[in-house]
Amino acid sequence: MEARKRLSSAEEDGGEEEESDAEAVRETDSESSVCSYDSEEEEAFLEGEDLLLDRDYSDEDSNEEWEPSKSSERKRAKPASSPSAKKRKTIPVPLTPPSTSSGSLSEGPCSTPMSSSDKCKGSISKRTSKPRSSSAIKCPLQAASGGDDEEDMWHDISEEDKQPDLPSFQPQRPPGPQLLSCTSYTPLELFKLFMSMSVVEKMVENTNAHAEKRAQAGKRYTWYPLTVEEFYTYIGLIIYMGFTPLKRFSDYWSEKSIYRLPFPRSVMSRNRFLAITWNLHLCNLEKDEENMCKKGTPGYDRLFKIKPLYMDLLSACQTYFQPSRELSVDERMVASKARIGLKQYIKDKPTKWGYKLFVLADSATGYIWNFFVYEGKSKLKTKNGLGYDSVTQLVNHPLLGKGYKLYMDNFYTSPKLLSDLYAAKTLACGTIPMNRQGFPRTRCHDMPRKAARGTIRWIRRGELLFVKWMDTREVVLCTTMHKAYDGDNVSRRVKDTKGIWQVSQVPIPCAVQDYNKNMGSVDLSDALFGYCNVLHKTKKWYKTFFYHFIDIAVVNSFIMHKELSKANSRETVTLKQFRETLATDLTKTLTRLAPLQLPLAGDECYPDFFSEDSRVGRRACELCKQDGKKVKTSAFCMKCRVPLCLMPKRNCFLQWHQEGLHYIG
Repeated sequence: MEARKRLSSAEEDGGEEEESDAEAVRETDSESSVCSYDSEEEEAFLEGEDLLLDRDYSDEDSNEEWEPSKSSERKRAKPASSPSAKKRKTIPVPLTPPSTSSGSLSEGPCSTPMSSSDKCKGSISKRTSKPRSSSAIKCPLQAASGGDDEEDMWHDISEEDKQPDLPSFQPQRPPGPQLLSCTSYTPLELFKLFMSMSVVEKMVENTNAHAEKRAQAGKRYTWYPLTVEEFYTYIGLIIYMGFTPLKRFSDYWSEKSIYRLPFPRSVMSRNRFLAITWNLHLCNLEKDEENMCKKGTPGYDRLFKIKPLYMDLLSACQTYFQPSRELSVDERMVASKARIGLKQYIKDKPTKWGYKLFVLADSATGYIWNFFVYEGKSKLKTKNGLGYDSVTQLVNHPLLGKGYKLYMDNFYTSPKLLSDLYAAKTLACGTIPMNRQGFPRTRCHDMPRKAARGTIRWIRRGELLFVKWMDTREVVLCTTMHKAYDGDNVSRRVKDTKGIWQVSQVPIPCAVQDYNKNMGSVDLSDALFGYCNVLHKTKKWYKTFFYHFIDIAVVNSFIMHKELSKANSRETVTLKQFRETLATDLTKTLTRLAPLQLPLAGDECYPDFFSEDSRVGRRACELCKQDGKKVKTSAFCMKCRVPLCLMPKRNCFLQWHQEGLHYIG
């Protein structure tokens, strides 16, 4: 009987244990039905582990550390051999894991909602027993960039920007041509300011020395000493050839009916022009040889062959003109495919191959005020990059003064450059790539990916203003002289709510407007250069620069002519008319006599000369031509009207008449 009682009591106890286990399972099912977890992190969290809390949230300001719940500690501490641990499931206190997204937490019955201010800042918060205040929440990208104030957050046009302090404009001289405004200057007088008599005399002297050296090795053309007047005539012919470009120089003197141009024949003979071109030399011959011996050493000057004309022209550009307040910096390509280390390649330029020049030009007129030839990376002066060095070399000149406004593209613009220019009282503005060192890295309240036209975002850091503007694409600028937005609008075609294109007014930063207005001065200068330019193909790289320097002198003298005409209220001429007048005036110094202009005599044969200068107007001797020779002479027979040599050693005039070779007219 006692055994049966003990058995029945054990069965009753077992039933109570099964009922309690069933109730525990029902409680677990009811609780799990309220909060369903689908992710791997949430399932691990139910087992007492939190994978997300192992991540580093060192950028937050909370001083509290997360501690596991007591139920999970009891579960880990409970031995596995306990019979109740095998049957009963311990339910930990559900904690919501932090979301991995920067915008908001996942919505659900067990998630804590996020305030709208937290969503704007994109904060990631830990779930602790005590909620943190909103002032302790930061943007993670803002924290990564090192900023902790409003300067590292993008603003829109609803927030007012302060007007920067601009230095006063203090140029060294009044802007414009530095000549007498009441005096009328001819194109030739203006041109000789840049191609001065002194530098032409140097080039004539060096060309004569080079021709004598070549004559010793075996002359190609008959040579007699070159004069300054004849060299100006040679330049006039080169300018004339810009109007009628032909493949070769000899085509201008061709007898073919398709060419047959009378003007070059009336100025200079073909062989004389080719002889000057072939022997043209700009620098001193002996110093050039000394420089060539230094090749491969730091003392070697790669630009020595063009230095006399290069430095004289550069000095003239800066002496006779003072630019207005707005300047622009850009590079220019002089077309060439010569095999030389000076040659560069720029894929975005119309002229992709050639020699690179960095140019500082006046934005209002396109006048080239300063420039230098790029020699290569080895000439970098600092570690700030080529853009920084080129701008500082162009702008750092005592004749400019203070308060100038400089515009540049994204190759040059950098926060360090603009800050250094601002310290030197020179303002600057330019487009800038967003990966440039010093550009704000924050994304807080940044430009939306699909922003509407006219959307503006800006950040100010002291004197630097970074501004973004959405047009057909995003435009990014850095400036030290503008406000972010000053109420300006521009017309653009945009789609309305019905998808129809309409013209509407959209906001535009004043920095973008000024940049578009003043940045195109170098392009304007390039357009003037491309109109009737004198560039010709040549095997000598210094001759390519010689032709380009003539173009610079012509264009700058034309711009000065326009400015002087406006100051005196006189009518200006076009660039084509200016070039025509200049070429005519240059070639008037020496003019050959045409065949029909020879003076006629009676029935007697008397000698005469084509010109008072025996070196001008020479023709091939008719008697020497019959012997298969080509000898030029300045004498001719007045009756026979043929050129004949009249020299002590070669008297073709006497031999012609003794042999009875008279022309029967």
